[in-house]
Amino acid sequence: MLESPGFLFTILAFLVVLGPLVFVHEYGHYIVGRWCGVKADTFSIGFGRKILGWTDKRGTEWKIGWLPLGGYVQFAGDRDAVSQPDANWHNMPAEERSHSFPAQPVWKRALIVLAGPVTNFLFAIAIFAAFNMASGVPTTPPVVGAVEPGSAAEAADLRVGDRIVAINGGAIEKFDDIPMAVAFDLGKPAELAIQRGGERIDVLLRPRVITETDRFGNKGERAVIGIRSGEIALEPVNPLAAVQAGAAQTWGIVRLTGDILGQFLTGQRSVKEMGGPLKIAKQSGEMATLGLSSLIFFVAFVSINLGFINLLPLPMLDGGHLLFYGYEAIRRRPAPPQAQEWAFRFGFAVIVTLMLVVTFNDLGSIGVWDRIARLIG
Repeated sequence: MLESPGFLFTILAFLVVLGPLVFVHEYGHYIVGRWCGVKADTFSIGFGRKILGWTDKRGTEWKIGWLPLGGYVQFAGDRDAVSQPDANWHNMPAEERSHSFPAQPVWKRALIVLAGPVTNFLFAIAIFAAFNMASGVPTTPPVVGAVEPGSAAEAADLRVGDRIVAINGGAIEKFDDIPMAVAFDLGKPAELAIQRGGERIDVLLRPRVITETDRFGNKGERAVIGIRSGEIALEPVNPLAAVQAGAAQTWGIVRLTGDILGQFLTGQRSVKEMGGPLKIAKQSGEMATLGLSSLIFFVAFVSINLGFINLLPLPMLDGGHLLFYGYEAIRRRPAPPQAQEWAFRFGFAVIVTLMLVVTFNDLGSIGVWDRIARLIG
């Protein structure tokens, strides 16, 4: 196991993480498009000038671009890589037009667009299911095995043997659910429903926020209530149960991602915590040094986040397209072209601004701004 990832190792790990995920996402669009009878003109992994490419018998150009920060499928009738319709698609020959993307009914277009994020979620579920089959599913009961001195749990008089059945109204089925329910709420009060003997007790406590530093020097905050479990239990499962558990794990991360996004939007979290491609690259290298299992688990985590981000209702993203298709389905006509154009410009501005913010944060996370400050000073 490597102690610290070097630059080339980090780049390689980043490509190993991002490349398959971009392919999975875009292949979801592509294959559902094929099933719907839509011709794909281009399938690209990466942007910019083509490094490698070929054209298959269906007339689809498959290529790899020099900038490996995403990808796209450009269907017949699309003006560009973000599926803006070509103004002249009506003038295509009738046979070609019938296989173009803009000519499809709204439900087919929505299905094709939705397929990318859904495929990312399915890919993560498959990874988690494989881990579940290999090692079993955690079934440690949510029973307090030990209370840490000076903790929020001790202050609230939690006792060994107490069973936590709910936190903030959400059911707790196993011990692993407890840290997930409080870790990222940044110390907000938590209401616990406790089963103690034959009695049910409601407890209000404020988890303590701790700062942790990992072996790579990365600092992170999480909230803890200060309890430990008893003996850890893992239960072997059949393939169906493994998939069900994988789906539950994926949904848990989706909910957590949504909660964290809400904290950014409401100001509970600083935008300085946002990360982008450079941070993902850094974390890819770090996870790779921890071993193959850690890297594969990280791939699943990034896949979920990629699917989630693409569902945000911003023009240029899949969620923005779905928003317009929803309008079209309800109003029985597309949104006015001018409204679509202005929405596209707004979405572009938001995404560029976001990319600038996360790039600034990423450069800070690798010490660029500190080194510049030392040089200036």
